[in-house]
Amino acid sequence: MLNLVLFGPPGAGKGTQSSKLIDKYSLHHISTGDMFRGHIKNQTPLGKEVSQIIADGNLVPDSITISMLEEELKNNPDAKGFIFDGFPRTVAQAEALDKFLEANNTSITGVIALDVDENELTQRIAKRQEISGRADDAADKLQKRIEEYFGKTIHVLPYYEQQGKLSKVNGIGEIETIFNDLTQVIDNY
Repeated sequence: MLNLVLFGPPGAGKGTQSSKLIDKYSLHHISTGDMFRGHIKNQTPLGKEVSQIIADGNLVPDSITISMLEEELKNNPDAKGFIFDGFPRTVAQAEALDKFLEANNTSITGVIALDVDENELTQRIAKRQEISGRADDAADKLQKRIEEYFGKTIHVLPYYEQQGKLSKVNGIGEIETIFNDLTQVIDNY
């Protein structure tokens, strides 16, 4: 089973590249952001609970995120593998994910970090906000999400680096060039 974590700050291109990787490798995409937005849109109890947290630009508590993720994995028992987009965001989440996958006789194959500088991120998300109108892309929320990433989330990378599972890819440039760089890394797994 091919289990990948696509890592990067908000606006790094994780969603765009995930779509292309899913098509190429027949993986099941798990985006915590998409899961949260789905629950919010459907006004589920969980959606109501996380709606304000996300709108404020904060991270959803680990317990909620992990429960949703486990449910998603269990609902797709025939998947050839998973691509995790936006998860894990903390070392505690990475440890919980490893433990859950191990209990299901699998593990993370590799972690690929998309390197994108803060200036590029701000420009990309400003464009995306004009198109999508996502509440978490508003300028004040965006700055908080970028600070969360560089202040907290980025600390997950050394956890995977110690396991020998971390690769970095330049996330600035043409979409196809970045995709080709990603596939070179994945093909080596």
